[in-house]
Amino acid sequence: MGKKRIRISGYASISALGHQREGIYEAYRSGKVKFWEREGVPVIPLPLESSEILESLKAENKLFRGIDRTVLMAIYAARYAVADAGWTDEKDISINIGSSRGASALFEEYIARFNASGTVPPNTSPVTTLGNISSFVGQDLNSTGCSLSHSVTCSTGLQAIANAVAWLKSGMAEKFLAGASEAPLTPFTIAQMKALGIYSNDIANPYPCRPFNANKKNTFVLGEGAAIFALESTDEKPADKPAIFIESVGLGFESIGSKTSVSREGKNFQQAMENAIKNAESDAPVDLIILHAPGTVVGDYAELNAVNHVFGGSTVPPISSSKWMTGHTLGASGCMALDYALYILQTQKILDFPYATSLSTGISNKPVKRIMVTAAGFGGNAAAIIVSRGN
Repeated sequence: MGKKRIRISGYASISALGHQREGIYEAYRSGKVKFWEREGVPVIPLPLESSEILESLKAENKLFRGIDRTVLMAIYAARYAVADAGWTDEKDISINIGSSRGASALFEEYIARFNASGTVPPNTSPVTTLGNISSFVGQDLNSTGCSLSHSVTCSTGLQAIANAVAWLKSGMAEKFLAGASEAPLTPFTIAQMKALGIYSNDIANPYPCRPFNANKKNTFVLGEGAAIFALESTDEKPADKPAIFIESVGLGFESIGSKTSVSREGKNFQQAMENAIKNAESDAPVDLIILHAPGTVVGDYAELNAVNHVFGGSTVPPISSSKWMTGHTLGASGCMALDYALYILQTQKILDFPYATSLSTGISNKPVKRIMVTAAGFGGNAAAIIVSRGN
């Protein structure tokens, strides 16, 4: 028997790119951004047909009618991740699905009702509890494994992956669904981001979110989405598709020094990247880095400074991002970036930035076998994973 590895046996996502694998791949190839104006700023929501899928999902079960969009997206993505992994007859599946903001729409709706009448419906507490994301997924799949939810700001999704890896390596679970879901396109959430002074006002620009833009301008844009991954510890290779593995995870932390918890040096990113490299299965080079890069001047360049520190100025791998297409999905952003990484590993196609950037490294034509994905959030935390395509 070979050494056990953590394999991504299946995955699914729903976002501005769509809700089916073929459509998502086509969206990546097209490079087109579809955004709306909301509260006077650009947002990048699900396409209409994907929103209609969620409405159909609500109609399936009376218990689904009163749950938040965040939970509906998680249920949808989890179903298809399980199907993609071939786990349709499995019940002992552990679940860890997180979110930065949780049931934002329902919270705001019920607060408005309370302000107007002084009362709220009896189901207010159950359907706005963060734990109901994983719990509803578990109910829908009729799983018997553990059900965990958590919130670690924008690192949430990658930390769910890290937690799943720990459970699988310890032998405490055999199959694990991990990921994150976020539906933050609500008036109060948008107002919070605008108050930070980072939100894009480029309604007229075809790319309102532009990480590493040459003008060094804040272009943060909110998006929504969910991405779920079916992970298992195995030494077997699937016969019908390329094997994709989580090689390592790394976490980092630094003291809060600003309102967004980002230092100029990106020390939390440095720690996360270095730990991921140290814990990796081999010392083979990282072929590409998909950075967190939210489109803010401070955040983007702190992370770039961290990359230069860890990899050295002359050996920095090519850098990519998908946020200019999906927007910043907060807690789900790391998992959306992982979804993009899997697209690259399977197609060997990398998105070119469709606008001028200040990056000094270009996209090479070399095969991409190992990708580092990063995420960080308020509070000083950061996470990095290395994902690779097996032979």
